[in-house]
Amino acid sequence: MKRFFDNRLFTIGFWLLLVGSGPLFAVIGLAAIGLWPDPNPNPIGLGLMAALTFWPALAFLFIGIVQTLRRPK
Repeated sequence: MKRFFDNRLFTIGFWLLLVGSGPLFAVIGLAAIGLWPDPNPNPIGLGLMAALTFWPALAFLFIGIVQTLRRPK
């Protein structure tokens, strides 16, 4: 796994996915187990942030994986 994190695009994609979609998934998970004050949250801001960062993050991750696997050992 460390060799993937040596690739800059993979690292950018990982952090973009974590920061962009992580808060939305945290709110969904906390609401599902009852730790969020509203049992049916409507996190529109977090949803928009996740929507705008999810696909670019996946693209960066994919390109980083391909570059890492094609790199000579």
